[in-house]
Order: sequence, then structure tokens, then C-alpha cells
Amino acid sequence: MPRKTDARARAIAAAERLFRIQGYTATGLTQIIEESGAPKGSFYFHFPRGKAQLAEEAIDHYVASRIAVLRNISANTTGDALKFVREIFSTFAAEMIASDFQYGCLMQNLANELPALDADLTKRVARGFIDSTEVIEEHFRGCGFAPARASSTAAALVAALEGARTIARLQRTPAVFEALADASVQSCAGPRR
Repeated sequence: MPRKTDARARAIAAAERLFRIQGYTATGLTQIIEESGAPKGSFYFHFPRGKAQLAEEAIDHYVASRIAVLRNISANTTGDALKFVREIFSTFAAEMIASDFQYGCLMQNLANELPALDADLTKRVARGFIDSTEVIEEHFRGCGFAPARASSTAAALVAALEGARTIARLQRTPAVFEALADASVQSCAGPRR
């Protein structure tokens, strides 16, 4: 039986997983509580503002994890834009395969639903995209890309990754990640102005 002291972390993990699979509106508090195994009273102790507060914490956890993955890839590919791009696509494809093509991007799922529901959560998701894009941009600048090119290349790469997740989920194959990696590498191989 799980320890009572990890009820908060289990609720965040369950919410993150469910939001990635089925989105925000399709995920109810009852389902989160049941899947996390957290007592209902404990849930409201840790998240007195309910689902919105839990979503904030899930977004923050997801973004921190995503940034850590990107920073790790960057550290392992220092100065090599092409290897960096291939490694990002490979890592995201591997995650899709490991989840049996169930996991979408938490930020993308919520971005599609939240603007009409919750302005504060929408801003938090937008900030998550900005922060993770900046990590990629920083890597490209370290590879000698001019600031404007680093910025546009990072934005295009993030958009490609998000689209790739959607297509991979629908087609249940990582092929789109491989195709985008090839196209992105060709784009990055050009002049770095």
C-alpha cells in the first residue's frame, strides 16, 4: 500500500498521465483520485482549489521534466545542431512507442482545450512552450546560429514535434518523427545566418 505522504505526488502524476492521454475536460477529479489511490480528503488538503490547482502542478511538473530532457540532450550534443535535432526526435519517438502511442503532449492537449475554459492555465501552458523553446534556441546559438535563425529554428522544431506526436498517435507509428528529423537536419545543415 502506498505511503500516505506521497498522495500529493501520486495525484500530480495521475493527472499528468490522464491529461496526456485524454485531455483536461475528459478527465474528472474522481478518476484522478481513483487512479492515484489518494484518499479524497487528502486530495482536497493538497489541492484546495481542486482540478485547476492540480492542473497547474501537473503543467509545472511536465514542463520541468521536458526541459530536463531537452537540457540533457543538449549537454550530450554540445556544439552539434544536427545530432541535437536527431536526438530530440528520437527521444520523443521512443516515448511515444513506450506509451503505446497513448501519450500526447500535456501542453498541446491543454492548449487545445483551455483558452475557453481557464485563462490562467492557458498562460501557464504558453509559458511552458516558451521556456522549452528557449532551451532549444539556446542550443542552436551555441552551435553558431545567428540569434534570429536560432529562434525561428527552435520554434519550427517545437511545432514539428507537436505535430509529430499527433500524427504518431493517429498512425501508431514513429515514422513521422524519422521523416521530420531528416527534414529538420537538412534545414539545419544550411548556412547559419
